[in-house]
Amino acid sequence: MKTDKNRRRFMPAYKKDAVALVTEQGCVIPKLAQTVDTGENNRRRWQRDLGQG
Repeated sequence: MKTDKNRRRFMPAYKKDAVALVTEQGCVIPKLAQTVDTGENNRRRWQRDLGQG
């Protein structure tokens, strides 16, 4: 069982910048997820949470 101490946390500004790469610059989600070293689902959730998807 994983605990919270094993999870990485991303600052809101980092999430916003990552979402902007998709919404403003047309980067594709799988490539972005690889570039920012996170899963596609995280990136999609960030976009949804920021109201941009």
